[in-house]
Amino acid sequence: MSSLSRLSHALIIAASVCAFASPANAQQPASMDTARIEQITGLKGTFSKQEGVFKVSKPRNDVKVQVDGSTMPPFMGLTSYAAFQPAHGSQVMMMGDTVVFEDEVNPAMSAALDAGLEVTALHNHFFFDQPKVYFMHIGGTGDAATLAEGVKKVYDRIAEVRAAHADPENAFPGHIGDSSNISPAPLEAVFGSKGQTNNGMFKVVVGRTASMHGVTVGNEMGVNTWAAFAGTDDEAVVDGDFAMREGELQAVLKSMRASGINIVAIHQHMTGESPRILFLHYWGKGKAVDLARGVKAALNAQAAITR
Repeated sequence: MSSLSRLSHALIIAASVCAFASPANAQQPASMDTARIEQITGLKGTFSKQEGVFKVSKPRNDVKVQVDGSTMPPFMGLTSYAAFQPAHGSQVMMMGDTVVFEDEVNPAMSAALDAGLEVTALHNHFFFDQPKVYFMHIGGTGDAATLAEGVKKVYDRIAEVRAAHADPENAFPGHIGDSSNISPAPLEAVFGSKGQTNNGMFKVVVGRTASMHGVTVGNEMGVNTWAAFAGTDDEAVVDGDFAMREGELQAVLKSMRASGINIVAIHQHMTGESPRILFLHYWGKGKAVDLARGVKAALNAQAAITR
């Protein structure tokens, strides 16, 4: 082979290598300072060359958990994590799953929202777990350091809850009696619509529509937001469900948490619907009219997005 042929052959090989190389194979993406992420979160991470993802993890070994009568080690799914991946330009995408006990959920959620992160799901992974364990999914896109600071604030808030009470709490503050005597008129004035009454309780329902398999489904099929009130006017509880498009979720969450209403689940009820509908379940305690105003404020925040 001549010198010219050998040079051409080498150039072809080099071009082939470049063609098959990807950012995921680099030692570290230029737009993501992994050492800075570790410094901010205070956690050691691992980098996947194959996917170009840097992940920090935090095992929940501060509280002993039993599932179905057996002790559950963090390796079996009780580890919080936040994963970072280069997105567009200098921006980074973060996705994470956070292990939380019932009394940590809403403080951690508020910390995430206040830090500019998104909360995208809240659910359980187990049955017969003691204490009850939930999983809060978080995410965001932007500056890697800012996202890492948000993750750190979530983890710090969880630590503050556990520092105040080593064992997870089993009830929200406040007392609600077994009998109900809710005055409908003040709540109907807040919502601007008539509600349903039953044995001293009050309920208001707001329907919306979606399409499934070419069929329109609405309020009576379960595509609705509702709020039910029990107790008394001064010591009431509200529970309910919010039906939201994906783009409305964060606004509703922020509004509900600003009103002190606790979020207990975020998930879907259907598959194949259009537009996609997410559902948020909530629980609040306080004066009935204050709780109604909190729910109404979230409805208003949702409406502002859908206009």
